[in-house]
Amino acid sequence: MLDDWSLLPEGAQLALSQAALAHAAATIAHQAETLAEEMEAGALADRGGPDALRLLAAVVRTLNAAEMPTFGSA
Repeated sequence: MLDDWSLLPEGAQLALSQAALAHAAATIAHQAETLAEEMEAGALADRGGPDALRLLAAVVRTLNAAEMPTFGSA
């Protein structure tokens, strides 16, 4: 195991960073959906939140999908 991020090749750093960003985006979107469901079920106070949370989830997913480069294409 490497002790220093900078020892990784640039391509590996980029791939790991993109994977971490994709994982974070998926986590945020999932949590937003879960909170929306909890509000709809009455477990949390609903102050217009479910729609806003679903919008956040859609934006995060859309932006993440748009920013993911395709490797190997010329």
